[in-house]
Amino acid sequence: MCVDNGMGGTTLFGGDLDGAGDAKSTKKVDGEARVKRPDRRQSLFRPQTFDQLIPPDHRARAIVKFIEEMDLDLFYESIRSRGSEPGRPATDPAMLISLWLFATSEGVGSARQLERLCERDDAYRWICGGVQVNQHTLSDFRIGHSKALDDLLTRVLGVLTHQGLVKLYRVSQDGVRVRANAGAASFRRAEALGECLKAAREQVQHTKKLIDKDDPTRTDKMKESAARAARQREKRVRKAMHELNALEARQAERAPKEEAKPPRASTTDPESRVMRMADGGYRPAFNMQFAVDTDTRAIVGVGVTNSGSDAGQMVPMIDEVERRTDKTPKEWLADGGYTDLSDIQGAGQKGVKVYVPVPHPRSSEIDPHQPKKNDDAQVAAWRKRMGTGQAMEIYRERASTSERTNADLRQHRGLRHLPVRGIEKTLMVGLWMAITYNALLWIGENAATL
Repeated sequence: MCVDNGMGGTTLFGGDLDGAGDAKSTKKVDGEARVKRPDRRQSLFRPQTFDQLIPPDHRARAIVKFIEEMDLDLFYESIRSRGSEPGRPATDPAMLISLWLFATSEGVGSARQLERLCERDDAYRWICGGVQVNQHTLSDFRIGHSKALDDLLTRVLGVLTHQGLVKLYRVSQDGVRVRANAGAASFRRAEALGECLKAAREQVQHTKKLIDKDDPTRTDKMKESAARAARQREKRVRKAMHELNALEARQAERAPKEEAKPPRASTTDPESRVMRMADGGYRPAFNMQFAVDTDTRAIVGVGVTNSGSDAGQMVPMIDEVERRTDKTPKEWLADGGYTDLSDIQGAGQKGVKVYVPVPHPRSSEIDPHQPKKNDDAQVAAWRKRMGTGQAMEIYRERASTSERTNADLRQHRGLRHLPVRGIEKTLMVGLWMAITYNALLWIGENAATL
């Protein structure tokens, strides 16, 4: 903006145009500008141990201490390098467990990203203590010890129970649908899958010929990698056709074929299913189930299904909690998606009081909390129970436990997009999440003594 200076001239933003103010800017300066330039060749002496990389109260130290108290024998059983026998030493499982728990606590789920962090981040470097790791070692370890990982969660719950951090009087269950590692375009019907299988077989034969062919531009490692990728694709397509046959059989039981759309299966992750997500959209996903102790918010059960419905998942999760803790909860909370009469009856027979909303009938004249003629004893008791104010007060605890836990796992631990494929590997991701969540709970309760 130009401003009148009152003397016949104008200034820009009130400046002076008589030239007096430009004397300094127009003065010629001789010589080269003096600046401080970096000298990256100079020697740097910084004596430091790995233990000095992070402060004493860092979370990484607490996680390592937590793992040191666990029995990890199952992780060490598969190591072949023992005693004076020949062979390269294996990477310490305790260190790899600590790496993945700390990475999960920070929302890191990529093995490639974790490898980079182990090279440049002080906390990860401290955990490694000079041991070099690569993405293949990290990725293989995460999904290569299913039995040992399952046992570790059981042992973690044992430690929490001993400290009073797991009470199992009242448990809340909820499911979270996690985006599968598959694209929507990978879902195909039977005819298209047949063509894919044919193309996959041809690709396998082609790669076999390339292995035997002399090609100076391709190393043996590159040839074997291409052959392995072709074999894996053929295996996935075969699995997709198997899943498609199972879907067609279940569809035939529910409705005539002419009334239902032909099912589809993914060639990338055959066990994934298209589900409705929290934002209302439909994407390939898995339904991950978590059971949470309402008193302490510890995760006491983990499950995975490829069904978009939560119905029928209550009794299996109660069995899961009993298997891990040798205890049966007294009360069980779940949302309306778990309303299944057979589940409610089964839970009641185990001595578990179920707090699940009763579906409202179409007619407003019918009292939904009055038992029906064909109701079993446990179902009738459930209807009456949910009609009381005390039951609704207890049911409100579900939102502050399960939904809060699921939100924590999604927003802070990276449970938004699966880095693996298949139900079994997805379950292992859920186990890592549960162990990390419970480890952070233990750290929070024992912070003063760590």
